[in-house]
Amino acid sequence: MSTVKHAARVAQGSTAFRRTARVGFVVLGLIHVIIGAIAITMAAGASGDADQDGAMEQLRNNPVGGLLLVLVATGLIALAVWQIASAFLAADPAETKKWGQRVKLFGIALAYLVVAGMALIYALGGDAESETASKTLSAVVLSAPGGVALLVVIGLSVVGVGIGFVVGGFTRGFKKLLDLPTGVARGGIVTLGVIGYFGKGIAVAVTGVLFVVAAVTQDPEKGAGLDAALRSLLELPLGGLVLGAVGAGFAIYGVFCIARSRYARM
Repeated sequence: MSTVKHAARVAQGSTAFRRTARVGFVVLGLIHVIIGAIAITMAAGASGDADQDGAMEQLRNNPVGGLLLVLVATGLIALAVWQIASAFLAADPAETKKWGQRVKLFGIALAYLVVAGMALIYALGGDAESETASKTLSAVVLSAPGGVALLVVIGLSVVGVGIGFVVGGFTRGFKKLLDLPTGVARGGIVTLGVIGYFGKGIAVAVTGVLFVVAAVTQDPEKGAGLDAALRSLLELPLGGLVLGAVGAGFAIYGVFCIARSRYARM
């Protein structure tokens, strides 16, 4: 473990690596902005996939799309490695809290690596449907012994992550992750964080609800991921306005991530 911790300290001490990880926040923000923009157009009646593969397709359609996707993958991989290094260096007087923090950081790193993998697949001309992957996950879990209960737990865990984002926006807990500037810029970044965390949290929570619905109905088609979660908002009263607001919040979260690339404590 001491060797691993030493490697983690070396990684975090590298200026070049730190800068590459900051690029990861920029590309993460870009992906959120694209997904949010697609959701807004869906609210206005247009078609599209408001999820990670929809964002990758938009990037690939750019004249330099392949290069952009490779940069996305590079930044996210660096950001994932940074999270893993932080997990190994996590310290807390309470062992339980320390391991809880490590699990959280490993989970974030895994999410970044999954999206990075998707970016590489699209850069090479392939396709990776996140909706199909979500449905397949639901089907595999439901087919396992105790699968219904397990899928409910997965869904509720995702809901919990979404609620965590909403609470983080309400309490402004994200401020501890940043070295905020003074003056007007400080207030602007905090406002972006509050709105963005709310929008991101609602989208994630609804995604988790769909997994629970898939478990209760034993229909893996219901657990269809982020795009289906956002589309489900259209079924609510004033659904177009709701989806538009959540899409705007998602995009604002992306702008916050871009700002975080400059002010994140790293």
